[in-house]
Amino acid sequence: MTATLRRLDPPSLSQQLRAAPAMTRPLMSDIIDKTCRRLRSLGQSDRTARAICLIDAEAWTDAALALMALELPMWQVRRIAYDDGEWHCALSRERELPDWLDAAVEARHADLALALLSAFVEVRTLTAETSRPSVPSVRPALDLLCEPVACDNFG
Repeated sequence: MTATLRRLDPPSLSQQLRAAPAMTRPLMSDIIDKTCRRLRSLGQSDRTARAICLIDAEAWTDAALALMALELPMWQVRRIAYDDGEWHCALSRERELPDWLDAAVEARHADLALALLSAFVEVRTLTAETSRPSVPSVRPALDLLCEPVACDNFG
């Protein structure tokens, strides 16, 4: 890819979150448009209405936690820590496991809401890459032209 084309490429959502100094309404709209399937499909349930209300009030940290609860029901916040001017957030599917056994997704940012949403976006990209169908796949039919034959010589 040439340098000219690289400059014209739009930054990914993860890059936008890392580069943003603070959460904004357009950035939240991008996150919802690109990663949130359940928010649009569930209609006006209580959880959806709460998330939308928090976004309208610009309560970004609470909105991020509400989106995580709505969009990633199998994932939980494992750790939120503030160290050396940055928030460190970890999301995990197995929160009760020790740290050294857990495969948590971690993100960090100076803003808590952006750190949470960075971890959220990382989990969404991770689960999109490894999505599996809910119904097991069927084995392909055997080729009738190639039939296995026993070739043992017992004589």
